[in-house]
Amino acid sequence: MPRRRSRSRTDRTNLYDDITTKIIAELEAGRLPWVQPWGMAVAKAPLAMPGNAATGRIYSGINILLLWGAVIERGYSGQSWLTFRQALSLGGHVRKGERGTTVVYADRFVPEDEKRRARETGEDAQAIPFLKRFTVFNTDQCEDLPEEVATAAPPVPSGLIEPRVEALIDATGIDMRIGGNRAYYDPVHDYVQVPPPQAYSEPINWHRTALHELGHASGHRSRLDRDLTGSFGSKKYAFEELVAEMNAAFCCASLGIVPTVRHADYIGSWLEVLRENNRAIVRAASKASKAADYLLGFLPEHEAVTAEEERHMPQAAYAEA
Repeated sequence: MPRRRSRSRTDRTNLYDDITTKIIAELEAGRLPWVQPWGMAVAKAPLAMPGNAATGRIYSGINILLLWGAVIERGYSGQSWLTFRQALSLGGHVRKGERGTTVVYADRFVPEDEKRRARETGEDAQAIPFLKRFTVFNTDQCEDLPEEVATAAPPVPSGLIEPRVEALIDATGIDMRIGGNRAYYDPVHDYVQVPPPQAYSEPINWHRTALHELGHASGHRSRLDRDLTGSFGSKKYAFEELVAEMNAAFCCASLGIVPTVRHADYIGSWLEVLRENNRAIVRAASKASKAADYLLGFLPEHEAVTAEEERHMPQAAYAEA
C-alpha cells in the first residue's frame, strides 16, 4: 500500500511538472497562453470559452489554458471537446490516428487507512489532494457527429460588448471610479479606479483593464476572500496579478471582447513564481475561473454568452501597469 501511494504521489507531481513546464515555455517565448491571437490567421476558432460538446459544461481553471493552447497550436475551428466515449455515444467517432489533448480533474479524498487512524486517535482525517488526467478531442478531430454538436457557435456581435460590461459593473455593486491616469484596486477601501476609455489608444482595451481590476475586487473578504496582502514586488503580489490577468482573459472570452494583446509587464515575476512552485499555475487558473464565474454571475441570464507598496499606500494597490 505505501508503494502504491508513493507511485500515485509521483504521478501527481509529474502531472504538475508537465503543466508548469508547458506554461513556462509559452511565457519564455513571450506568449501569454491566456491571451490568444484570435485576430490572426493562425486562429481559426472564434473567441469563446472551451466547452464539452456532450454535456454543455464549460471547462475551468488550468483546462482553459490547455485547451486554448491546443486550439491555437493545431488550428482547430471550434472550442468544443469530447472524450473518446462521448463521441461514440453521440453516434460519431474520433478519427483514427488523432492525438488527444490532456485535461485534468482536481479533488481531494480520504484514504481508508487515514480514516482508520482518525477513528483510533480521535483526530480529524486528513484529505489528500489528487490530480487526474483525462484525454479529450476537439470536434474537428471527430467524424459523423450530429450537426449541432460539430458546428461552432457564432461569434458574439461586437455591438453588444460595451453595454453588457456596463451592466455587469452596475450589477456587481463594486465601487467603480472612472478617472485619473492609472488603473488599480484599493483593497482597504474596496474600490476600483480606471482611467476613462478615451485615455486608451484602443478603447476596446478599457474593458480588459476594467475586468482585470474587478478581478482583484472579487478577492475582497466580503466576496471570494483571496489573500490580497502581498506588497508590490512580492510573490504574493505577482500571484494575485496572475489571477486577475487570467480572470480578465476568461471574462473577455465569455463576453466576446477581443482586446489587443497587452504588454506582459509581469512575465518576469510570474516566471519566478512558477519556477518555485509547480502548482502555482494550476492554483492561479482555478482562482481566476472562480473570479470570472463570480463576476459573470451578475449578468442577467439572457445577456451572458455562456455564461501595500508602502504603509502610506492603501495596502497593495493591485494595478495593471
